[in-house]
Amino acid sequence: MLAQNRTEQDFLGKMELPRDTLYGIQTARALENFPITDVPVSHYPELVVALAMVKKACALANLDTQVLEKSLCDAIVGACDEIIAGQHHHYFAVDMIQGGAGTSTNMNANEVIANIALKNLGAQPGDYHRLHPNDHVNRSQSTNDVYPTAMHLAILAQCKVLTIAQDQLRQAFADKAAEFRAINKVGRTQLQDAVPMTLGMEFAAFASTIEKDIAHIVQLSEDLKEINLGGTAIGTGINAPEGYSKIVAAHLSQISNYQLTPARDLIEATSDVGALVAFSSGLKRIALKLSKICNDLRLLSSGPRTGLGEIMLPAVQPGSSIMPGKVNPVIPEVVNQIAFQVVGNDLTVSFAAEAGQMQLNAMEPVILFNILQSTRILTRGMNVLRQRCVDDIVADTRHCDMLVNNSLVVSTALVPKIGYEEAARIARLATDNGCTVAEVVADLGIMTADEFAALKQQTWLAPAN
Repeated sequence: MLAQNRTEQDFLGKMELPRDTLYGIQTARALENFPITDVPVSHYPELVVALAMVKKACALANLDTQVLEKSLCDAIVGACDEIIAGQHHHYFAVDMIQGGAGTSTNMNANEVIANIALKNLGAQPGDYHRLHPNDHVNRSQSTNDVYPTAMHLAILAQCKVLTIAQDQLRQAFADKAAEFRAINKVGRTQLQDAVPMTLGMEFAAFASTIEKDIAHIVQLSEDLKEINLGGTAIGTGINAPEGYSKIVAAHLSQISNYQLTPARDLIEATSDVGALVAFSSGLKRIALKLSKICNDLRLLSSGPRTGLGEIMLPAVQPGSSIMPGKVNPVIPEVVNQIAFQVVGNDLTVSFAAEAGQMQLNAMEPVILFNILQSTRILTRGMNVLRQRCVDDIVADTRHCDMLVNNSLVVSTALVPKIGYEEAARIARLATDNGCTVAEVVADLGIMTADEFAALKQQTWLAPAN
């Protein structure tokens, strides 16, 4: 009968592991050391795939530079391909937040890839004299160039999905803008009636601001395509063959379908996390602007009978355990909360970036954890906002007309004709007497009812500057 466990050893001592598990002793130590978030690396498949892509590129570069024999390269590449295809992810078990600048994650990848390769070669997991996690899978590498490169690839993969969600939400608002283009309403500043506009203009502005955010985050993501792979421990390239950084970047570009370039200064790139700080800040910008949009949707739908009530959000669930018939704007509310989380995550990224020392930032795991979480929840939040809210928003045209007819905002359009002071006097008279601006203008003989109606129409149809 085969033993249920196998014994592995490192320079700290021996450990017993399940016989068939594909991770090794360093992963097992990390599982003991870092029971922090209950969020393992496998929670983010983009990161697991990115690690496998990096290891595959490194194996191919090691073959090209003749520091790894072909049979071992083929075994490593085959194992990486299985991971890239979605297999074995649950063996990437270490916690996302860990000490050691990501060493536990890198060794988790090295051990899993080595053991998959060993099984494919007909050997047993842990039979490292044939293919070793450090000597072969990690050859010409360090955690300090593997982990940051995998970080960049994982974030780039998430960014692609994020921008799809952004563009779909932008289109949803643009569609509503077209649907609401002829609905007149009151524009407001500081929550007070201001000037005329259309509901379509308001929703078009939502679409426009999201469009700007797409361009901004795509631009920031370009900086992530510069990698420090080949710099090894601190960027000097120790233990890597000459020319390795360019060779491995070319392989990784082909594998990942991103045009990656080696950093001009690998020492600087190994210690600097500026591109990650900027990307996190870009996520914060997206979050804050989405939250503002959701605040507006909540206000515009408030009431429904005692608030603004210009739009009606779809009812997706009962709103109260005690108040019958109450429906809350739960979808905008959840996006607000996502925004708060993203802002907090960005602050964590900022503190972690500042905590870098000398030739390395050891806090990269918490930077990665927060950026991946922010990107994921923003993506999901925008999809939910579009599907469960924006697509089914309905305008209350009758209520909009009532608010417009009773408002004083058209008095602004009188200024070019009669001056500010006289227009202000008319607005005050309408307020004091509880009547409309149209009635005051007619009573004072300033213009006929037809002339005022034409002015109103011109005011609401005026193109934006």
